[in-house]
Amino acid sequence: MGRATARPPLETSSELNAPLFRLLADQLGDGSRRVVLDLGAASTSMLSMLGRSPCRVEIADLMRADEVARLNAAEPEDMAFLAESLLPRHDPSYPVDIVLCWDLPNYLQPIALSALMKAIVTRSRPGAIAHALVVYSERSMPEQPARFVPVDGYRLANRSTSSSEIAAPRFTSEALNQHMGGFTIDRVRLLANGMQEYLFCLAE
Repeated sequence: MGRATARPPLETSSELNAPLFRLLADQLGDGSRRVVLDLGAASTSMLSMLGRSPCRVEIADLMRADEVARLNAAEPEDMAFLAESLLPRHDPSYPVDIVLCWDLPNYLQPIALSALMKAIVTRSRPGAIAHALVVYSERSMPEQPARFVPVDGYRLANRSTSSSEIAAPRFTSEALNQHMGGFTIDRVRLLANGMQEYLFCLAE
């Protein structure tokens, strides 16, 4: 992905209505115990939201530029092992119910995305749901993954301040279905910022 021109820092106060994230949040409020795998960094507001229900939360913290670069640069034969090593220790007693991918799929090469999601599938319960935000209408995107956090009404705010841009891969829905490791598209919505919001489901 080549580097494009710089732009002013993102507005950190802007909030994004994300109806499919809201749907997930509402499901978490039904009192059922679930295991949530968050591929981003821990945030107080996210942990507070998840703490309202009996969730077990696992934080992967893969949104850092160095982790993205490691996955993208790995040799194909090493990717499966690397992807597994980057995730929290797997406990078969706690299969994953919900995966929060945020906008990470935009930053991984297709082969790296496939390796990561296959590793996640091996630790997920049949019927598990993955949520992702994918650049759709814009040709460029911030150089590094965003830091989305939930705010009032389960809207999402981007707390990153990235100013440089790179070319966006603009995955089609068909390509995403091929590279999500077994998760397939369940619902998709076009958001006001030009991203597509996805819910993927793992076959039961």
